[in-house]
Amino acid sequence: MTDKITVMLVDDHRILREGIRALLSATGDIEVIAQADNGRDAVRLARLKTPDIILMDAALPLLNGVEAARQISREVPCCRIIALSNLEDEEIIRKMLAAGAMGYLTKDTCQEELIQAVYTVFKGEMVLSTAVTRLVVEDYLRWADIEAPSPDNLTARENEVLQLIAEGHNNKAIAALLNISVKTVRCHRSNLMQKLNLKSQGDLIQYAIHKKIIEI
Repeated sequence: MTDKITVMLVDDHRILREGIRALLSATGDIEVIAQADNGRDAVRLARLKTPDIILMDAALPLLNGVEAARQISREVPCCRIIALSNLEDEEIIRKMLAAGAMGYLTKDTCQEELIQAVYTVFKGEMVLSTAVTRLVVEDYLRWADIEAPSPDNLTARENEVLQLIAEGHNNKAIAALLNISVKTVRCHRSNLMQKLNLKSQGDLIQYAIHKKIIEI
C-alpha cells in the first residue's frame, strides 16, 4: 500500500519523460508508475494501472492526445488528465478540455508550477498555465457576442452543480460537497447539457464564464 500520488507520463520523447519522472519522484509523495510514448499505449496502461494523474502531450503518434484523453475519461474516469504540450492553440486547448482534461500546461512551465499542478488536479481542481488562461479568455471573448441560453429554466441545484463543474470538480467531489450520490450528479450534468444545448465540459465552462457564474 502507498499513499503516494500515482502518475503516468505520456510523451513520445523519452528524455522529457525521464526528466519529469526524476522531478516528480524527488518530491517524495509522487510516484511515476507508468510511461507511454503513444496514445494507444496510454489508453491501455490507463485501464491497467489506473494512475491518479496522467500527464499527457496533446500531439501523440498512433492516437492523438485529444482522442486518447476522450477514451480515458470515458473508460477510466478516476484518472485525471493534465495536458502538457508545446501547442498554444485555442482549438487544441478547447478540444483537450472538452475531452476531459482537467489541466493544460505548456512545456515551458517551471518545475514548481508543474509539481503544484499535479497536487491541484489531484484535489479535483482545474489548472491552466498563465499563457493558456490568456488564450482561453481570448477565445471566449471572440465568441462573447453569441447569445448563450437563458439560465432561467435551471433549478437551484442545477446552478450549484454547474458552478462546481465549471470550477473543475469531478462527479465524486461534487457529490461529497452537495451530499448527494454520484448517480444524481451525473443526472444533473446530463440535464444541464440538455437544457443548455451544450456538448462538453468545455462548453459548460465557457457558458459559466459568460454568465459570470465563475471568473477567470
